[in-house]
Amino acid sequence: MAGGRRAAGLALGWGCCLLLCCAAAGQLEVSMPAVVEVETGGTARMECNFYVPGNGSYTYINWFYIDRNNLVRLCHITGSEVVQENTDYKGRLSVGEDKALSISRVTVQDARTFVCQVGAGSHGVGENRTELHVYKVPEAPEITANPGGISVQSSDIPQIAQCVSRNSFPPPNITWHKNGEQLQPEEKMVKIPYTLTRESSGLYTVSSTLFTHVTREDRNSLYHCTVHYWLRGQRRDVESQRVNVTIFYPAQHVKLQVMPSSALVKEGDNVKLVCEADGNPAPVFSFYKRELEDSWQDLTSLADTNSGVLNLHDVNKSSSGLYRCQTLDLDDMRQLEKDVELVVNYIEGVHVKMEPSSPLREGDSVRLSCDAHSPVALDYQWRDEKGRKVAEGNQLLLSNLTFETSSNFSCKVIAPSVPGLEQSKQVAVAVQGKPRIVAISSPMYVRQDEVVNLTCKAIAFPRPSVHWNVNGTAHEYVENQHIASNLTVRVNHDLLRAGAMCRVSNALGVSEKHIQLLVESVRKAVGKPHAGPHRVAQRDHQLQLPAARGHWARKQRDGLVPCRKPYQKTPESKGVIIVAIIVCILVVAVLGSVIYFLHKKGKIPCGRAGKQDITKPEARKDKIVVEVKSDKLSEEAGLLQGANGEKRPAADQSEKYIDVRN
Repeated sequence: MAGGRRAAGLALGWGCCLLLCCAAAGQLEVSMPAVVEVETGGTARMECNFYVPGNGSYTYINWFYIDRNNLVRLCHITGSEVVQENTDYKGRLSVGEDKALSISRVTVQDARTFVCQVGAGSHGVGENRTELHVYKVPEAPEITANPGGISVQSSDIPQIAQCVSRNSFPPPNITWHKNGEQLQPEEKMVKIPYTLTRESSGLYTVSSTLFTHVTREDRNSLYHCTVHYWLRGQRRDVESQRVNVTIFYPAQHVKLQVMPSSALVKEGDNVKLVCEADGNPAPVFSFYKRELEDSWQDLTSLADTNSGVLNLHDVNKSSSGLYRCQTLDLDDMRQLEKDVELVVNYIEGVHVKMEPSSPLREGDSVRLSCDAHSPVALDYQWRDEKGRKVAEGNQLLLSNLTFETSSNFSCKVIAPSVPGLEQSKQVAVAVQGKPRIVAISSPMYVRQDEVVNLTCKAIAFPRPSVHWNVNGTAHEYVENQHIASNLTVRVNHDLLRAGAMCRVSNALGVSEKHIQLLVESVRKAVGKPHAGPHRVAQRDHQLQLPAARGHWARKQRDGLVPCRKPYQKTPESKGVIIVAIIVCILVVAVLGSVIYFLHKKGKIPCGRAGKQDITKPEARKDKIVVEVKSDKLSEEAGLLQGANGEKRPAADQSEKYIDVRN
């Protein structure tokens, strides 16, 4: 090392002489980059370019670094031989063909000045130097906001946040920003102290803290810090996240509102009175309602004092009034208050008047009037007992009343400006009169000793009573002004002869109707359609209100059709006819085959002269006689009748014969 320093000293001395003596002649020139930058862990390459006059060559090249103003030789180059000195760089140095020096695995300690010295014999010695800058890009800064919050009434300058930048080289600079604008230190207003720490790795950690006063407007402010460093002659920036700081400030205003809007509140609603203050933290809330003589009822026990909500359930007319919310700030004991008027919309006193109010008879007219009270405008609708709207307006005129007129009407009162606010009042319109029988099961086809149900339906008011002139078990069914009676009896000779009488009566009169009973066989004899299914349908067809079911039963109940169903041919009778036709076709086919076979055998002549009467006694035993009769069911008799119920001529009903002779 000592020899290296002496050589360096001699070289510097010679270099000075050569520069002084030969500068004008330009004997030897050495050029190097002023600065070389490399990131830690990378490889630094420093070039050494020189010019020897007359295209001469160098004698030697020495590479040095400066340590505390002393030259320390790293290597000596002569020709193609490179000799490395025993330094801390040994093992990390390499020299290229262009005599450039490379240092691998650069650390922050390698940030030094390096010197390239060139000797060229009689041309003297020349040298130049390069500054090796080593850098490490800092990590993204970490910012931490004050977790406890800051009061605007604090007398000291509060801490807003702290910013830390780690593992950088050289140490960076940190600036602070609020809402994007940079903050500058200001006496008694803004302080930005910082600390610089060098780690064992040689890298730096920089910590900066922001202190500043805040106002209530800063509750939405965003703060961040920026780390600035230099790289290759350019300034680079890395920003932190933006943070918001909790600001505590007293309330200046308070607001009280009804949810939903008080103009839409109706009886039965659940209402919230929400009190809001612009302070942080929220103050303590209290609620009151004004009573008579300007006294106030304390409702705080019914409210959530933390959230400032008063819940009123199932409000009514008496819930209307003036409500007050009071706030108390515990920091400065300042009190604020706000009032709101709650209006509960309602409908009351719904009344229906009927003129005339005396008992009504069929054919009369009546006028219904509806009235109600409400603080808002009202509309009126009239509906019948089935809920169908029949008129609008507060009056309804009913003319020519009958028993069928709906007995119950309702007046529906609606407040159009308050959705859902409505009430109804029902009135009964009773039309009086003597009974009117509207349906009866006559005639009825029965069998001897059969148990049947006789039905009689009437409409009347007041409610009538039903009497039968025969003994049996009666069941009555009532719906509105309709009454139906089913009488279960056993058919006997007297009942068949005299029939049954249904008698319906009330205080205004009596109505009677006779039920005729016919024997089932009689209907068959007169050519009526087959009564089996129809009789069953008649027997089972009872008017049971409201138990009656099915479309036909509903029509009978309303008096739209008589109790007896029209005859319809059942699927069973159609099936029997089809089977009979198929059997006949098969029989004819078999006969045709037999006749054809006998003809081929010569037993049956085809000539007309060969015909014989198969009814004659002398017919031979080998003669074949085939008789084909009509074998249709009993209901075919009805098909043999004429359009007016007359029987067809006997010729149309005669038996058919086929005379087969040989």
